[in-house]
Amino acid sequence: MDRRAQVPTRSFGVVLAGTLAGALVLTGCGGQDDGPVTLRLVAADYGESAETSSKLYWDDLARRFEAANPGIRVNVEVSSWTDIGKRVDDLVRSGKSPDLVQTGGFADQVAADRLYPAADVLSLETQANLKESFSHAGQVLGTPYGIPFVSSSRVLFYNKAVFQKAGVTQPPATWNELKAAAEKIKAKVPGVVPYGLPLGPEEAPAESMLWTLSGGGSLSDDVGNYTIDSSQNQATFNWLRTNLVTTGLTYPEPGKMNRTPVFSDFAAGKVAMLNGHPTLLRMAAKGGIDFGTAPIPKKDGLAKTGSLGVADWMMAFKANGHRNEIRSFLSFVYTKENQLKFDETYNLLPVTQDAFDAMTEDPGHEDLKQFAAGLGNASFYPFGDPAWVEVSNRIKAGIGPAVTGDARPVLEELQQAAVKEAARLRK
Repeated sequence: MDRRAQVPTRSFGVVLAGTLAGALVLTGCGGQDDGPVTLRLVAADYGESAETSSKLYWDDLARRFEAANPGIRVNVEVSSWTDIGKRVDDLVRSGKSPDLVQTGGFADQVAADRLYPAADVLSLETQANLKESFSHAGQVLGTPYGIPFVSSSRVLFYNKAVFQKAGVTQPPATWNELKAAAEKIKAKVPGVVPYGLPLGPEEAPAESMLWTLSGGGSLSDDVGNYTIDSSQNQATFNWLRTNLVTTGLTYPEPGKMNRTPVFSDFAAGKVAMLNGHPTLLRMAAKGGIDFGTAPIPKKDGLAKTGSLGVADWMMAFKANGHRNEIRSFLSFVYTKENQLKFDETYNLLPVTQDAFDAMTEDPGHEDLKQFAAGLGNASFYPFGDPAWVEVSNRIKAGIGPAVTGDARPVLEELQQAAVKEAARLRK
């Protein structure tokens, strides 16, 4: 099978073409004095320890870039996912705005009028090389601001040894098959959580969206209206409560379980099944787990449903006037060599066509094939909605009770808060 056909290949540059006026010829250096310009980059940490920290990657890249561009220096700061949002806000408030931030979202910064449009800071070559599947997700009101940096999708991970002990012969394709497999595991493999359901703050938006998608719903519709309390979603969370949570097939309080400990439990053989992203490949292999991957199980009777497409983003801030220098640096960041180095380090999928082709055609990355296929029909968070940051935070804090009690009032409260926040930001 030609894996290149699994993801649309029309370039991101098609969407940006209409915003290129004035960006083809840039003069000056943003009013800077003579001498080196220093770019401040704040990036999220994808590592699990000091030995795997993303700072190692960025420091190496920055030094190589500086050697080739002696007029530009790059100051790198790497922050944890828990702290990076507050860190960026603190820098902006103190008048020390970063030039570039690499993290999980961008729409709130667009709403505050802090960002350059993507076309202003990307060369034509870089724009043409970005995969078209991320183009809509990077837009706010039709203009791309978010620049995709890495991507992945979610798949079902399962422990083959636990399945064998429980007499489960194949990974579940439907919810009822998942329930049946979990019941066998509970009965025959004590001490193992049949299904890891991380609805704590770290993973709640992703796990929630995966279940709503596989139940025929979603968190928002195609035009950006929130649908958190839809009848499909209420049915999904009530199914989870009745069939998995109250029957003891998950952790007792899913709303308190974060992704990191659940992933660690799977890598230690303590969880039989869970929805995971490519980082878990390395963790499970390091733990010596004989595991497999499969598409996310869907509600019985539904046609094929899509997975959750996950993208993390680069954004360029206007405050320091370093548009030219940012463009030079991003051209270096998005070369095939540098994209592959990051993606191969953290088992993620490239967002550039040349790096994506190189990785998916490499037999050494056969384990990423399932994730690459998932991007072909993936749904994304409503990244372009400035309200999404607050909505996501509310889901992180409040979705847990939807699987331990009646889902309807929980989802209705989240829906009302989402609509209110979206209306506030549109004023």
